[in-house]
Amino acid sequence: MTDYSKTINFIKEVYGNKEFTPLAVPVFAGNEKKYLEECIDTTFVSSVGQFVDRFEKDMATYTGCKRAVVCVSGTNALHMSLMLAGVERDDDVLTQALTFIATCNALSYIGAHPVFIDVDKTTMGLSPDAIKEWLVKNAEIRNGQCYNKNTGRRVKACVPMHTFGHPVRIEEIAQICEEYHIELVEDAAESIGSLYKDKHTGTFGKVGAISFNGNKTITTGGGGMMLFNDEELGAFAKHLTTQAKIPHRWEFRHDHIGYNYRMPNINAALGCAQLENLDKFVESKRQVAAEYAEFFKNIDDIDFFTEPENCYSNYWLNVVILKDKEAQLEFLQQTNDNGVMTRPIWELMNRLSMFENCENDGLKNTIWFADRVVNIPSSVRL
Repeated sequence: MTDYSKTINFIKEVYGNKEFTPLAVPVFAGNEKKYLEECIDTTFVSSVGQFVDRFEKDMATYTGCKRAVVCVSGTNALHMSLMLAGVERDDDVLTQALTFIATCNALSYIGAHPVFIDVDKTTMGLSPDAIKEWLVKNAEIRNGQCYNKNTGRRVKACVPMHTFGHPVRIEEIAQICEEYHIELVEDAAESIGSLYKDKHTGTFGKVGAISFNGNKTITTGGGGMMLFNDEELGAFAKHLTTQAKIPHRWEFRHDHIGYNYRMPNINAALGCAQLENLDKFVESKRQVAAEYAEFFKNIDDIDFFTEPENCYSNYWLNVVILKDKEAQLEFLQQTNDNGVMTRPIWELMNRLSMFENCENDGLKNTIWFADRVVNIPSSVRL
């Protein structure tokens, strides 16, 4: 059995915590209390208030999109994004098996079917090469739409996920989607602050979805957001997520099936304060990642995963890659037994009972990562 005590001690030194080092905790270092008190003082703590509007405008400015719309969770944001992209019951959606379950849950709410495509070794995210290979073998264009020859179903959307904050080769994926008449919906839940060729993740497709869960780089406690380059579509998203109510001083009239996906003002207040420090948080996480990278250069049989080419990653969760499954389990056992919180990658979606019969392309790289990846402590350090 390999002794990982040197690595355990280094991680504790990085965070200065000898007793217990958590995986990822939120940091409140700015105007959070001030803005929350303002919500309470004004009584605007629910889904109406100035911080909701401000958070959306500030995020649109930060990411460079034309419209941002808040939701109560990242999963809600993904669900609505897929609906707005035109995904319907019994459509096929190309995505990755190496992802958090929210990706597949969101498309399942609609009644769509995931088709699992392999990831790149360099990004841990959906591979444009694997997408193109699958489409060439299995897809055909009929009447301006893409169809899966194996299932007969329409392939309506593609959902790449920027795994642990590392951008995928999103430009290439976007080009393939355009060629095959497939809508691109980005799962940018983990990649706030990450850039691909100086452009923010979540802004390359029809819609991008972000998460502000408590363990994310910035948090609203719980929450999510959709990013749009189409202002009209963004306005429609706002309408649908606020119960599709027609504005009126006193009447309650609705013109669509709406959704109560409204983020409360009190959560948005947290978001506004957190966003003010986002660049500082990302800088901190990148510094921690640099220290890890330097350390693991001298550790045998453990590789530290660094940002892909053309990318500026937020390093949401830092990744080490062990030599095999046995080493992965030994590392997880020793670190967690000794006060360092670590986690394996999520159980692959195609191994869950709900999705085990879904089509996949063999997932060679996906399985390779699942047997080796461990997330190590990644909190912002100020």
